[in-house]
Amino acid sequence: MRNQISFELTGDYALFTDPITRMGGEKNSYQIPTYQALKGIVESIYWKPSILMVVDELRVMKPIQMESKGIRPMDYTDNSKPNLAIYSYLRDVKYQVKAHFIFNPYRPDLKQDHNEHKHYEILKRSLKAGGRRDIFLGTRECQGYVEPCEFGSGEGFYDDYTGELHFGTMFHSFGYPSETGEDELKARLWQPVMKEGYVSFIAPEVCPIEKPLKKMTAKEFSPASFESVDELYRKEIERG
Repeated sequence: MRNQISFELTGDYALFTDPITRMGGEKNSYQIPTYQALKGIVESIYWKPSILMVVDELRVMKPIQMESKGIRPMDYTDNSKPNLAIYSYLRDVKYQVKAHFIFNPYRPDLKQDHNEHKHYEILKRSLKAGGRRDIFLGTRECQGYVEPCEFGSGEGFYDDYTGELHFGTMFHSFGYPSETGEDELKARLWQPVMKEGYVSFIAPEVCPIEKPLKKMTAKEFSPASFESVDELYRKEIERG
């Protein structure tokens, strides 16, 4: 596929939080990354408001392991004192991820930035450099690392696993106004299945469960508020 990248994603710990556990002080990670978490990681590698990042597929390379830790988060009702909680993290994670970008059809005001070749070249350079921004595995205390790879290469822990692993109903992604053309924020849910270590993501717009969260409008950009891909590419070339 044109504009597609694949990369290896690793980290000592990850916390792809189940929303049900967020407000009680205790946090528990999903067994696999959510689409939204991986999309955020791809956007940390490279992102512009004129493009949309799409996550295609995930490959789980290491066994799914959990580790619980005692944490002292701030109390939701009293920010002057810490609370006590147990967070359950994924431990020693390694994934392969395949993703691509498309031009954002809901931002016609940014059409002047639709230069496919230059976006793709900068995306590949940014991936090779480890991303333009820090990589986090679900939360800031879980540092992640990315590097280019050939998707499907190497030996994975679940390669010979017969049957399917079902993860139940999981959060998929948010639907932001700038990505849906609607003036509201939505949450999408789905039921992922892993086969021999692979999880194929469905497109956000076909998620079977969609819940409106709140009214919201898309952020506005003027030509002076962002750097064009042509100028960014020129700087990339100059830096070598």
